[in-house]
Formats: sequence, C-alpha cells, structure tokens
Amino acid sequence: MTFSEQLSADIALIEPALEGYLSRETHEGYDRIFEAAKYSAMAGGKRLRPVIVLEFCRLHGGDIKNALPFACALEMIHTYSLIHDDLPCMDNDDLRRGRPTCHKAFDEATAVLAGDGLLTAAFETASKADVPAETALRCIRILSENAGMNGMIGGQVLDMLAEHRRISETELRLLQKLKTGCLLRAACELGCAAAGKTDTESIAAARAYGDKLGLAFQIEDDILDIEGDEKTLGKSIGKDAASEKSTFPSLLGLDACRKLAGELTEQAVAALAPYEGRAFLETLARSLTGRKS
Repeated sequence: MTFSEQLSADIALIEPALEGYLSRETHEGYDRIFEAAKYSAMAGGKRLRPVIVLEFCRLHGGDIKNALPFACALEMIHTYSLIHDDLPCMDNDDLRRGRPTCHKAFDEATAVLAGDGLLTAAFETASKADVPAETALRCIRILSENAGMNGMIGGQVLDMLAEHRRISETELRLLQKLKTGCLLRAACELGCAAAGKTDTESIAAARAYGDKLGLAFQIEDDILDIEGDEKTLGKSIGKDAASEKSTFPSLLGLDACRKLAGELTEQAVAALAPYEGRAFLETLARSLTGRKS
C-alpha cells in the first residue's frame, strides 16, 4: 500500500469504531449528551493520534484490532480537550474542525458535560479491549498519566498562565511538551503496549518519536496561526496574538521555526531507524512539516 492508501485504511477502521462507541439510544431524556459528544468527535480532523496508535502496534507486529479501542479512547480524550479548550472561560473559540464549536452548536453547560462524558467514555472504551488484563492496565495507565495533571492538563494550566506575558523558550517547550506532546507520546506508547512490547528500547524509541513529533507539530501549529487560512484550517486564526501568548514564532521568528520543525521531524524519524516497518511513520512525520491544515 502507498502511504495515502494506508492512512485511508486506518481512518476507515477508526471512524466506525469511534462512532459505534458513542452511539447509544437511551430514550430516557438524556440522548442530547450523546448527540453533543458525537457532534464534536465525528466532526472529522486528521485522526493523527489514533492512526499513530495503530501504526506503532503494526510496527511491532501486533494485531491492530487489539489497539483500536485504545486508539478510539485517545481520540475521545483529544476531542474532550478541544471542547473544553474552546469554552468561553478558556480560549473562547467559535469554530472547530470547520463548524461551530460544541458550546455554540448546543450550549455551554452541554459542552462541559460532553467533554466530561468523552473523558469518562475513553476509560470505559479502553477497558473493553480484548487483550490481557495486564495490557489493558498498562494502556489505561498510559492514557491517565499523559492526559492528567502531570500531562496535558498541566500544559493547559501553563498555557493559561502564559497569557499576556512573555515567557522563555524553556518555559514554552515545557508547556507544549505537556499540552500537545503528551497525547502524541501516549499514542506511540499505546501502540507498543497493545502489541505487547514493553522492553526499554521500544518504549524509549516510541517516546522519542512522540516527543520530537509533538514539538514539531506545535511549532507548525504556531506558524499556521499566523499564516494559515481559516477555511482550510477549520478553526480561527490569530488567536495567539490576540491573547498575547508567547509562541515559537514570537520568540524565534518564522524562518528559525521552520528550520527547527524540520530538524525535530528528522530526529523523530531517526528514533525509528532500528525498525524495518518504519516507512509509514517516517512519511507521516514528514507530511506534517509545512502542512496547511
């Protein structure tokens, strides 16, 4: 398969599985919460994180069907974070994935609960995986550690505290390592765990790929917030400047950012050099450099 064909095949597995986990008819008066959760979860997006879960599982010779519940769980966590990030009390965004944000399409309270519901559903979904209990426990730990207060949530707190003030590059790297990088690193580790790979070398390579890719991805995101097209991106642009946030372009300049993103991408690729089946993940990493959406 070509890269595009494999990517399409992965997404074709993820989409119906994700929708299936979130499809429920209660007929007891609270179906609206499932509607709101599905509205955001099924709005499209790159599905980057769940694809990486499947591909790291495949890289290590695992059955990607075993990894699919964990891939969907991670996408639920990612979507919940976007719903909450868009709320008026946080980034106050009106547009996400090309359509009105959850609190605009429904209401603020429903959006909060939809995010809460997706976060909880993620762990319910992970617990349903048909894998040994030890593997399920390992994957649930990876999800919780990277999504929690020492991971993505911690990064979101640092992001809020960084508004309207200039922070150092060191502080910014930590912020983005937590806020963006943790879920990407989790995707890599989940794929390894689902394939039964727990050795030090495999985990170190997965973490290196995820960390470098996560930082490169965020730098590209910062560039797109300046140069991107709102229609192509499917979300508002110029928000960083409006919030007076320190970003990589504001600290380093656009040219230096492009160079750094390229270097980080190649470092991510280099982390997988020992593995024969690395071609897809190499191409995926490079496809995100200079992206338009």
